[in-house]
Amino acid sequence: MIKRLFATLAFAIGLVGAGQALACPNWNNPTVFGQQSLQAGFLPDPYVRNLTAGGRVNLADCSPYLGAGWVVSRPDFRLQYQGTSPTGRLTFALEARSNVDPILVVNAPDGSWYYNDDYRGFNSAIVFTNPMSGQYDIWTGSYNRSSNNPAQLIITEYNY
Repeated sequence: MIKRLFATLAFAIGLVGAGQALACPNWNNPTVFGQQSLQAGFLPDPYVRNLTAGGRVNLADCSPYLGAGWVVSRPDFRLQYQGTSPTGRLTFALEARSNVDPILVVNAPDGSWYYNDDYRGFNSAIVFTNPMSGQYDIWTGSYNRSSNNPAQLIITEYNY
């Protein structure tokens, strides 16, 4: 009886954990605001995409994400980047167009996760030096729980 109780409890805890994991950012999902392919040395630079920041997924419930904030589970945007950056850098920046504190999460081509809050004022940015070719999945979130906050994703090879 006690073994059965512990087995049931362990199963229930597993289900709760699995539900949270399913709601976390997942690069394998389709994007919310589309995708773009850019070749190193792309023009015009910067590439700018209007989108919204925020979501209902609490990063504090997800692992291995580093930092606080709220996003959606699907990537907001996907970049296919090819070549060698002429400046040795690739920057993703998120500028709020509303009164929100934006956060930025990027899953790089090697599967590594990156997080930033408050790079320049409240706006966020992640700078890759000697960026890899491949797929970058980007989540544009907000530090506090909110959704549909107008923002601009800026992608540049120059100083931001």
